[in-house]
Amino acid sequence: MNKVYLYVFDTMADWEIGYLTAELNSGRYYKKGLTPSKIVTVGVDKTPVTTMGGLKIQPDIKLEDCDIEGIGTLILPGGNTWTETIHQPILTITRKCLMEGVLVAAICGATLGLAQAGLLNSRPHTSNDLEYLKMSCPTYTGEKYYKMDSVVTDGKLITASGVAPLEFSVHVLKALEVFSSETLDAWYRLNKTHESQYFYELMNSIAD
Repeated sequence: MNKVYLYVFDTMADWEIGYLTAELNSGRYYKKGLTPSKIVTVGVDKTPVTTMGGLKIQPDIKLEDCDIEGIGTLILPGGNTWTETIHQPILTITRKCLMEGVLVAAICGATLGLAQAGLLNSRPHTSNDLEYLKMSCPTYTGEKYYKMDSVVTDGKLITASGVAPLEFSVHVLKALEVFSSETLDAWYRLNKTHESQYFYELMNSIAD
């Protein structure tokens, strides 16, 4: 499905999802015939939020208006408040998404919320640091499933460290199958290495 829910809240780490939202919204490197994704910002209510970078975002819809049957992805950015009760409603929706086969992509602090909700106790995942995760979420029992990787994809759940926004984006774009494998590889290498040869590979990958 082409609709993407992006959860927004005060202190949201806006840079962690910048690569991803730019490509989903523009669709500039999508496979031919695919239209750009529609990003819908979701807030606890429709009160404007302020990101960690000082950007103000007016949520498109409030949580109670979410319809998970109509979306393909739920993106959960990092932030400073994920262990607070204000995020319980989105975590309830997250659980439903995973049960219904909707892709959930969580980065940085959002993984703490998932851990606290018990959603990481029985499936492969990562976060910023295992010891920090255990300290922040005393009820977390998924240590044996923790992977020392920057990003982990397990079925319809993607978890990532906050220092890997580019790799996080690659995993989500791959899961959505909106880029060809050649395009995704060139896009990643260009942004990772800054070498011009990958720009030309990227352009060639989307040429007729």
